[in-house]
Amino acid sequence: MLRKSLSFLLAGALALPQVAIGQAGGQSTALRPDQQEFFGLYKELVETNTTLSEGSCTEAAAKMAARLRAAGMTEDQLIPFSKPEHPKDGGLVAIYPGTSGTLEPMLLLAHIDVVEAKREDWERDPFKLVEENGYYYARGAVDDKAMAAIWVDTLARFAKTGYKPQRTIKLALTCGEETSGAFNGAEWLAQNKRDLIDAAFALNEGGGGRTDGNGKLMVQTLQVGEKAYQDFALTATNPGGHSSQPVPDNAIYDLSAALLKIDEHEFPVEFNDVTRAFFTKSGQQRGGEVGQAMQALAANPDDKAALAIVDRDKALHSMLRTTCVATQVDAGHALNALPQRATANVNCRMFPGHTADETQAVLAQVIGNPGIKIEQRVKGKPIAKSPPLDPAIVKPVEALAAQYFPDVPVIPAMSTGATDGLYLSAVGIPVYGIPSVWTDPDGNGTHGLNERVEAKALYTARDYLHDLVRTLAR
Repeated sequence: MLRKSLSFLLAGALALPQVAIGQAGGQSTALRPDQQEFFGLYKELVETNTTLSEGSCTEAAAKMAARLRAAGMTEDQLIPFSKPEHPKDGGLVAIYPGTSGTLEPMLLLAHIDVVEAKREDWERDPFKLVEENGYYYARGAVDDKAMAAIWVDTLARFAKTGYKPQRTIKLALTCGEETSGAFNGAEWLAQNKRDLIDAAFALNEGGGGRTDGNGKLMVQTLQVGEKAYQDFALTATNPGGHSSQPVPDNAIYDLSAALLKIDEHEFPVEFNDVTRAFFTKSGQQRGGEVGQAMQALAANPDDKAALAIVDRDKALHSMLRTTCVATQVDAGHALNALPQRATANVNCRMFPGHTADETQAVLAQVIGNPGIKIEQRVKGKPIAKSPPLDPAIVKPVEALAAQYFPDVPVIPAMSTGATDGLYLSAVGIPVYGIPSVWTDPDGNGTHGLNERVEAKALYTARDYLHDLVRTLAR
């Protein structure tokens, strides 16, 4: 059973030494021997290219398996997986056995694929880990190889010391999270190898800290639920003709009108237990006009004055509702011809509980033109489900955070993005995005140029997550 005596769970946590947080941008301190070993693992993973275009998750997973094997895990505990038609998109499941015959396993999830990165756009080689001014720069330095490396390191440390947890600990390193429509390892495991990853709960990316941009850590978040991601292809067609004889019926104009209507449409405000808690607690911490409006809106979603204030913040605006936005357009076939076809991609992030079919129906109604074809680019994606705010998870997270991130609140939040946790929650495994590395307000270049992580954030998160896993696995 997941629920155990919380006093027993937290017994070790309360005795932990406090870890001070250094100033962002400061020079990193000398590393302990165990941190040096972790850095080697992290560097190896980061410098293994795992982009969809040129990289290989299979290679990266094999390197991590070798690390665990060297630490003492046996071959039967290390299960690589891949599909013949996707030889470079493989992953790894590692199973560290527990001693209890009744406690259900826990699962550590991390994706090892990364967003594309062009060398000519970056100041540094994106696939060479570089330290400058207290930060590590590289593609995947944060998303999500920091967590993947920490999970591998955690199991390696357990194996080396002979640690025997009560709860079996599983690790899944997967590919395909960053590319919608690509082979997705987490989805494949959930649908085809459920026994390998079956668990009482999973710990994942999605949580994390944020600084004020000047070195002060302001908050850590615990992700409890996320929106569902779906791309819709909109297509307008027309017989076309000579551009010297234009007619009112024009595929580009029809598509443009449809996109403008989507732009003008606002999905209704929604709250669930997690977002209501976030708006209340975060509003109290934030204070001022926005903070007061957040609290007022959580108490009364029909408060139009509060909504007008909150909606000025794009992140808060997105957390309140389903959002759909045009991201790509392609139209016409010749400079001197009327367009025969115009297409656009509309990217939707759907509030938990809403299906792609439901959202497609709303788009069709908003557009009001049956001549515009709307198609889901990826069919059959599951509905986003929010896990419970389970005290057996939340209290250890908070207690350890108080040790490692003193005087910093931990606030439950719903991600407006998307993670592979979607596929696990769809098969009944609650997924929590836990506090980890902190980033600056600019997001540290995640999914953009010159991605970076503060070295002290990485090493503090490593110790925090190690102890969290140990606490939950007792």
